[in-house]
Amino acid sequence: MPAYATNMRLKFPILALILEIITIILYAVFAVYDDGIGHDSPHNATESNPMELYPMFQDVHVMIFIGFGFLMTFLKRYGFSSVGVNLLLAAFGLQWGLLMQGIWHMEHGKIKVNILKMINADFSTATVLISFGAVLGKTSPVQLLIMTILEITIFSINEHLVANTLEANDVGASMIIHAFGAYFGLAVARVLYRPNLRNGHENEGSVYHSDMFAMIGTVFLWMFWPSFNSAIADPGLPQLTAVINTYLSLATCVLSAYAISSLVEHKGKLDMVHIQNATLAGGVAVGTCADMNIDPFGAMLIGFIAGIISP
Repeated sequence: MPAYATNMRLKFPILALILEIITIILYAVFAVYDDGIGHDSPHNATESNPMELYPMFQDVHVMIFIGFGFLMTFLKRYGFSSVGVNLLLAAFGLQWGLLMQGIWHMEHGKIKVNILKMINADFSTATVLISFGAVLGKTSPVQLLIMTILEITIFSINEHLVANTLEANDVGASMIIHAFGAYFGLAVARVLYRPNLRNGHENEGSVYHSDMFAMIGTVFLWMFWPSFNSAIADPGLPQLTAVINTYLSLATCVLSAYAISSLVEHKGKLDMVHIQNATLAGGVAVGTCADMNIDPFGAMLIGFIAGIISP
């Protein structure tokens, strides 16, 4: 049996089982159901239906498991791993994220689990999946699980500093999630860099069917991004504003991204890389100010500019 098969056969199962056992023990010690008592949050379970946020939670969940998973299938020889490893990292990441973020909001030494905390756990997982895109094909499941632990732990500290200490407005988590995940992924890619890959690799490319599957991920992300940007906004008008701003920004972004893609490509053809990624830039760009009164035309302008500069 080849050495790499032995390493995968032993190291990965052992690490995965140990991490899950440790996580279960931590949940046994710290996690309880949220009874809605003693909250100051606008999403207080005693003031509204505790399942009120469940539809948005499911929207975000679809983005995490289908959107990001299929978006990564653009590489012609990495389709199975993209969707499969995405599920692995997301499943572990949301467990670890709920713990790491819950530490900052403990009540009587316990983490009270509710829908809002589950949404935030999914958000923390998104950072890992964004970073995953920078190291596709370069990492093993063992390395990715270790990256998940480190990144979500650092993310929770960074999120606490930005949101609570600095009190920066970032309702769509464009800074906290997207920028953090992108730069963390670049840092990991730099550490894993090998000089012999300077001229690329034969598998570094797409084929017709891989781009088609990646477009499925793009469409799911595009459809549900308004929920991503508004899920943790204050209920009522701020949440509605976040949905409207994201909706308009995304729609405008598509037109400008398509136009620029055709402009810069040979013979005016559309580049699938642009279509798969630049069309989502409007959702990211407007995320920081999504719940603010920037007027519909302001949201459209943000999306328009994002679509122009992203390709």
